[in-house]
Amino acid sequence: MIDNRKLFNGVFKSRRILITGHTGFKGSWLTVLLNRLGAEVYGYALEPPTSPSLYNVAGIDSLMANSKIADIRDYSELYHYIKEIQPEIIIHMAAQSLVRLSYKNPLETYSTNVMGTVNLLEAVRNVSDVRVVVNVTTDKVYENKEWFWGYRETEPLGGYDPYSNSKGCSELVSSSYRDSFFNNNNGIGPEVAVATARAGNVIGGGDWAKDRLIPDIIKALSNGEIVKIRSPYAIRPWQHVLEPLSGYLLLASRLFSEGKEFAQSWNFGPEDNDARNVMWITKTVCKLWGVENSYEIDSGQHPHEANYLKLDCSKSKTKLGWLPRWNIEDALKNIVEWNKLWLTGNNMREITERQVDNYFSELS
Repeated sequence: MIDNRKLFNGVFKSRRILITGHTGFKGSWLTVLLNRLGAEVYGYALEPPTSPSLYNVAGIDSLMANSKIADIRDYSELYHYIKEIQPEIIIHMAAQSLVRLSYKNPLETYSTNVMGTVNLLEAVRNVSDVRVVVNVTTDKVYENKEWFWGYRETEPLGGYDPYSNSKGCSELVSSSYRDSFFNNNNGIGPEVAVATARAGNVIGGGDWAKDRLIPDIIKALSNGEIVKIRSPYAIRPWQHVLEPLSGYLLLASRLFSEGKEFAQSWNFGPEDNDARNVMWITKTVCKLWGVENSYEIDSGQHPHEANYLKLDCSKSKTKLGWLPRWNIEDALKNIVEWNKLWLTGNNMREITERQVDNYFSELS
């Protein structure tokens, strides 16, 4: 177990935590992490979005106090579940999170990412006990001007594609509910500390999502196929999934202890020198896998995606004391290790827990 006394001020020990989107890639890692911290974890989500999924291969369900399979767009179901379990902290990650899918199905993307957030905050407004909500959005909420410097939390929101735009809308919904109902200045709602967290391109073992770079590379290499890459020179703020998760929990712990002083928007991204292009990531993973020159550029037509995107995390570093711990090489080594162990039939709960413990041993 992780020493709560040294991390997060012991906030999560025996605390009732609700994760929306717990069956997804990030939600599964967060469940393992909170379990290691001794939390009482509840979940509300659809069935796992991929097969295989980390949720299933690591037996995440058995780590939970309760898992509710339901749609975030169903307000009545969500409200009654929150009222029943009375969580103290909510980490909201239920989302349609794929850029390319958002072009194919914008209605689902907006209804899930925007109205799902409205449903959650409206439910919180009408129940007691919830003290903290962290709404996880994305680095793509910013109006991307292809700058070579990182975006700060005060930069204008935008979003070219439906996914990015819908997450920008989710940010605005959070801000409105925070100001209208949760700051308790007007006495018309409960006092709840609501913050949003914007992370970069999150990578890690157990991600089988379609049209994502690392899963596509691992799938091709596992099958002995040539890796096909789009936008080889596009630069993203790549980071291991445990990096932003540690940021979300650090933020939640400060919100729980100190309230609305931290009820703002926060960036969690890698150091500048870890913002690498798609070609570099592909070459490095291939080398770690033990093959060379096993890729080619897919020259077909593809929907618009940003070419350059970085986050300025000065605020999180200064005010929260959060720092990234694993650089991009560390992240990719752990991903390759995780996937090779999966392919050879290891116990993936134990492997995932080991990587969590290794990461947090560096923080204690």
